Amino acid sequence: MMTLPTTDLEIRLLGLQVLNKELGHVGTLRFMQQFSRGEGNYVNDRHEWQQHYTVETLVEAIKQAEKDKEE
Repeated sequence: MMTLPTTDLEIRLLGLQVLNKELGHVGTLRFMQQFSRGEGNYVNDRHEWQQHYTVETLVEAIKQAEKDKEE
């Protein structure tokens, strides 16, 4: 009978062992690359880069994109 992991580290290590067993080294790496904690604060970053947008500028950008697509 297997002892259940009790710490986050034990769970992480067991998970990696299972992934490696089932997917192999390359599959495990490919799986892990799909998940990242990332960096920074997305909410604050989004507010910063979106602060200059207004409904009017977005509507105009949509109209321009549709016009460009027709040409």
